[in-house]
Amino acid sequence: MPEEPRWLQSWERDAWLALAGLMFKLPSALDAQMLRDSNLTLFDYFVLSQLSMSPGRTQRLSDLAHHVSSSLSRLSNVVKRLEQRGLLRREPDPESPRYTTAVLTDAGWDVVVAAAPGHVAAVRRYVIDGLTEEQVHVLREVACHVARRVDESCGEAPREAPREAAGPAPAAG
Repeated sequence: MPEEPRWLQSWERDAWLALAGLMFKLPSALDAQMLRDSNLTLFDYFVLSQLSMSPGRTQRLSDLAHHVSSSLSRLSNVVKRLEQRGLLRREPDPESPRYTTAVLTDAGWDVVVAAAPGHVAAVRRYVIDGLTEEQVHVLREVACHVARRVDESCGEAPREAPREAAGPAPAAG
């Protein structure tokens, strides 16, 4: 006989519904601000921003995917689109050509630098302003706790998968 579900108490349900509402509303609001002000999606901005903070403005795609909490396939599609706009380029990793790196171009740097003030203002408006320092610390702790639990349930993906975004394997002949 199946075990009875552990139903949420009313106070747990209220917290869950508040979080679920936030998960739907906040990304949409931040995405809208980015599109309006910079012609970037929030995810585009995260990719460019992560590269802007990397040594040499370069990262392996596998590491970049990890840092922006993305699958490699989703990141590859976004990188392709950003590359077509001249905001980054892909290159073989000089340390190991079986890997691909993303390199932020000067045009990409200019775009991310121009987009950053509006993004920070939106993050302040929607998230930070109005919270105490203690609440911000608790928010971080809760977010990290939930993210770790989600990562545990997904299993550990390999950090470095060969032939990332290098195209299809050659056909066997």
